[in-house]
Amino acid sequence: MRNLKIAVIGAGSTYTPELIEGFIVRRETLDVESIYLMDIDKPKMGIVGALTERILRKNSMKCRVVMTDNLEEAIQGAHYVLSQVRVGKLDARISDEKIPLKYDMLGQETTGAGGFMKAMRTIPVIMDIVKTMERLAPDAWLINFANPSGLVAEAVLNNSGIKMAGLCNCPTSMIKDARAMVSADTRNFDYDYVGLNHLSWITGVYAEGNNILPQLIESGLEITTMKNIQEAELQKPLLKATGGIPSSYLNYYYFRDAQINHCKEAEKTRGEVCKELERELLELYEDINLVDKPALLEQRGGAYYSTAAVSLIDALENDKNEYHVVNVRNEGALPFMDNDDVVEVKCLVNRKGIFPVKMKNFNNHMIIGLMKAVKAYEKLAARAGLTGDYDAALSALLVHPLIGDYNKAKPMLDEMLEANRKFLPQFHKK
Repeated sequence: MRNLKIAVIGAGSTYTPELIEGFIVRRETLDVESIYLMDIDKPKMGIVGALTERILRKNSMKCRVVMTDNLEEAIQGAHYVLSQVRVGKLDARISDEKIPLKYDMLGQETTGAGGFMKAMRTIPVIMDIVKTMERLAPDAWLINFANPSGLVAEAVLNNSGIKMAGLCNCPTSMIKDARAMVSADTRNFDYDYVGLNHLSWITGVYAEGNNILPQLIESGLEITTMKNIQEAELQKPLLKATGGIPSSYLNYYYFRDAQINHCKEAEKTRGEVCKELERELLELYEDINLVDKPALLEQRGGAYYSTAAVSLIDALENDKNEYHVVNVRNEGALPFMDNDDVVEVKCLVNRKGIFPVKMKNFNNHMIIGLMKAVKAYEKLAARAGLTGDYDAALSALLVHPLIGDYNKAKPMLDEMLEANRKFLPQFHKK
């Protein structure tokens, strides 16, 4: 095993203990010599970093922890760079949620107008990380969790030579649910997974080589809704029409009016709830007697975060030839998408890299149509995030299936750009 240097960018996040737990679980297969925790928020970094040290010490894991606000120091010679940055913190998220609601549009941090604005803030920062990696750790993998993960990967993978994987905990949860639908004594569970980040479906559930998804849909499904999304009943006619088990984020498409009304009627936005949770978590983290990830962290919505990230590193580092769902360039995996489209698909992962698995005979035109529409949005949004092209930004909102209305899209875009001015150097060049 190599002695690994792991760099965590945005390490002041309250999710960091979840990530550290993943490395502890896999200590027998991953020799982590040092973890560099980098964040520009020094107070949060101090609190989270101290808890990280206590957790590692309690588990007798001799791993050097370095806390820094210097990106170059963190990345220099790293083997894996994990990004969980939140540009503008939760206050920017709350703005993303509230402004669109004024225009009867969805306010959500990864989907629709809110997700668009989060991408505009995030892409320049991620590209700065990428350029630093190109200089100081050109052989490292960038594993990005910063949302919107797929759109960020679209920008990076088509504009740099860095090895990069976009990750999300949503596929892990979906596959876990699908596995639970198969009898415990059935071997050879498998699945088909297709989509974009936060726009995805499981279109096959296999037991002993047989696709049992049609029978499962007929008999009724128990599907877990992500904690940050308003639950909606997925009735049999909907599941039969879609031809797959949708990610929780499809609730915003299939039940858009109900979701917007819920957001309008809610006493607090999800961002405001998360801000309160973060404050409570940081108060817990400050307790020098705390040496474990607290149960409260599960309410933050990051279940399976460490599972997705650290198991992927394990597969890369130890040549495991495992299958993981990752955001990568399509490269022919989905024949109906372009090769350079970043898609969220099942991939074979080993020491040589991450390779999307080709899906044969896929003819679900509802899924194909929606994927193509949202990919058109993502390509325009990536261009806007990289260059500050206002026309591309407006075009992105006009083509998005959840937006489209010019008389709402333009004033909403203008208001959001102004509200985020200090985080958007590409739009406000001197």
